[in-house]
Amino acid sequence: MSTTEARTRHAARPDRTAWVLGLVAVLLLGGIALDTKVVRIGSDQDVRQQVFDPDSYGRDQFPRIRDMVAKRAPDAAELATAIAADKDAAIAKYGTPAGVGAVMPVRLTGVVGAGKSGVFTLSVEGIPEATTVRVQTGPAINGTDLRDIPGDISFGEFTNQIEYQNAGSGINRAMAAEVLTGLDRASLEGRTVAVTGVFRLINPKNWLITPVDFEVQP
Repeated sequence: MSTTEARTRHAARPDRTAWVLGLVAVLLLGGIALDTKVVRIGSDQDVRQQVFDPDSYGRDQFPRIRDMVAKRAPDAAELATAIAADKDAAIAKYGTPAGVGAVMPVRLTGVVGAGKSGVFTLSVEGIPEATTVRVQTGPAINGTDLRDIPGDISFGEFTNQIEYQNAGSGINRAMAAEVLTGLDRASLEGRTVAVTGVFRLINPKNWLITPVDFEVQP
């Protein structure tokens, strides 16, 4: 083999190698493209849409919870009489079983007493003197009574216990935004209020109401 032929063959090899590498790169890019799924922003497949938003959930759920409670709630004196006569029968007639204690809807008109941290006692006609009635007015609303009163919001709907708990908090915040915004808590004592809400019946002599409607009367 002449020196010239050897040089020609050595010069051709890098060109062939580059061509092969280029072909491999094209094939790889083609495979990646075929395996790539385009997701439109805002679509159901957008992972950001799959992140649980408790506040959005609360805004969606609260209107129907409010309306359901308003429709089902008995007068406080009627409910107190029913509980005293037969607690289980009162739960079956008015309440929603919910783990520890049933959640009971109620409506009342009462005079606001002393308050602490946004929780006020209420003097309600027809309620036994031994029964303490209180209402929470925020800013922080505690508990999951609003979440549990419908009876159709279950743990199985959520990814984990944190989401389930946050769902209750989201409903509470939605209620507070609609019902309690602008409430002058400092001037409530001594005023007459009309309240519709729910409480968890654990101790029949201690009602802590979470409102779905709260009206300060003139």
